[in-house]
Amino acid sequence: MTTAYSPRSWPGVIEAYKQFLPVTDATPRITLLEGATPLIPSVAIGPSLPGKIRLFFKHEGCNPTGSFKDRGMTMAVSKAVEEGARLTMCASTGNTSAAAAAYSTRAGIPAVVLIPDGYIALGKLAQALMCGARTIQIAGNFDDCLRIVREITDNYPIALVNSLNPYRMEGQKTAAFEVCDVLGAAPDFHALPVGNSGNITAYWWGYKEYHEKGITAGCPRMLGFQAAGAAPMVLGHPVPQPETVATAIRIGNPARWRDAARAVEESGGLIDMVTDEEILAAYKELGDREGIFVEPASAAGVAGVKKLAARGFFGDDEVTVVCTLTGHGLKDPDTAISLAVEPEKAPADTQAVVKMLGLAD
Repeated sequence: MTTAYSPRSWPGVIEAYKQFLPVTDATPRITLLEGATPLIPSVAIGPSLPGKIRLFFKHEGCNPTGSFKDRGMTMAVSKAVEEGARLTMCASTGNTSAAAAAYSTRAGIPAVVLIPDGYIALGKLAQALMCGARTIQIAGNFDDCLRIVREITDNYPIALVNSLNPYRMEGQKTAAFEVCDVLGAAPDFHALPVGNSGNITAYWWGYKEYHEKGITAGCPRMLGFQAAGAAPMVLGHPVPQPETVATAIRIGNPARWRDAARAVEESGGLIDMVTDEEILAAYKELGDREGIFVEPASAAGVAGVKKLAARGFFGDDEVTVVCTLTGHGLKDPDTAISLAVEPEKAPADTQAVVKMLGLAD
């Protein structure tokens, strides 16, 4: 378990968990003080589910660039700098590009990001551009982008910072440490969206490591949820043209497929899929009932937990379930605006507004 830090002294995930990470005193700390994100107890969704479910949300949208990617990127870029890299490169549906751009800029080295043709959430693209990344849009999907990045980084002295980079995974596993530190134990279940499959793998590594070191008595069952239009692990084969409103998980051939499958098998968990309608319903419910604004992909885990609870999956005993909310709602403002109720209009008159609110006698 990490040393307790006050909000003013939090040093970022590398320094906070250095005893669990492949770093030395010589490793530079390229950090934006990521981590220490809130574990928020549900006040509405959890209590409304059948059974005795203690539901918590690990809100990774509170990281510096607004997604869980910062945990891995601080490690990937720090190690790239330690090894002498002068350029980073990644494929991205948005969040990775934002984190790669920010942390590379922090390190003083350029970043190149490849994004797929078609819809990319503006909040993510804006971050990459504002942080100075050279951004190239490929006439293809994410899997095409990643193929090109792998071919280039295999043949040129450029640091690949996608989740294929093992240091990315090391940084991302720290979220599992934080969950255990706050709860005082591992949860019974941990649910999260699955796109490129790195995050579910990293969480499992973190939970296993805390257990193996005797910090926790057990590990959770890992529950991963793909979008129905981009569910290669559920279908058992790659999806050539994945489609979903949840752009962050619109991936048809996950790079960490085997690792994620192993995490699910070892933990006794499962991989399932949820429809775009179920994702958007959970997305709106998080805002309407919990006051938590996330990007659509973040809601896939919540949608999945609701689906399993309706089946009686969690049983009758009290269980603790954690859902990772992977990114902030401002990552994808267009989706929010398209679903929101338009503002009411009123004249610039106090009594008119009083009357609208039903406060007049």
